[in-house]
Amino acid sequence: MSVVAIFGGRSEIGLEIAGRLASGNTVVLASRAGGERPDVAGTDRVLHYDFDADDVAGQAAVVDAIEAEAGPIDIAVLTFGVLGDQRRAEADVDEVVRILHTDFVAQAALLTTFADRMRARGAGTLVAFSSVAGQRVRRANYVYGSAKAGLDGFASGLADALHGSGVDLIIARPGFVIGRMTDGMTPAPFSSTPAQVAEAVVKRITDGGPVEVWIPWQLRALFFVARFVPRALWRRMPR
Repeated sequence: MSVVAIFGGRSEIGLEIAGRLASGNTVVLASRAGGERPDVAGTDRVLHYDFDADDVAGQAAVVDAIEAEAGPIDIAVLTFGVLGDQRRAEADVDEVVRILHTDFVAQAALLTTFADRMRARGAGTLVAFSSVAGQRVRRANYVYGSAKAGLDGFASGLADALHGSGVDLIIARPGFVIGRMTDGMTPAPFSSTPAQVAEAVVKRITDGGPVEVWIPWQLRALFFVARFVPRALWRRMPR
């Protein structure tokens, strides 16, 4: 039996991943206090913990509490994050800081906590959610994109640092995901659903493979080409 912990336990992608990994395992859903406590099909052992990702100083205490009850976390999936308000951020420093803190600083802090613990145990799986938005940052969402670019770089370096330790760090790079976070927005080419993203991530967890998982896979070629698009054209690209 493994302990699977989803940090961002009410996210659509997180719940889809939890459902696919639930059989025979303990599932932990860690999310902000005060919201719903969703069930996960396939297991009768679901634990709920209050977790405020932005409280970086308190992250380790939540992990301690989970592991005291459930045992060492074998698979930790970080699905929390905010899209933010790009238009507001262009004139509001607080909004910039909010987005960067949640989507980069809080993520890097929790990844570090888990990397340290899992390295000491010689085993474990970490999943960080980057985005194609961070592969070449676009004018239309440059605050969110820059946060994801920072996270992607951090996770890439951490994956190399963990090489040979027994810890598997997976960097998921989905494109536009059709769901609550993007409700009301026009889907981009090669969009995916939370179920499709979860399917790709779980396949990588169970089957192994490269550090980076592009979802869908066609985006890898698309963003290789994107680096050569002239800036005058790139700045007109939509979100």
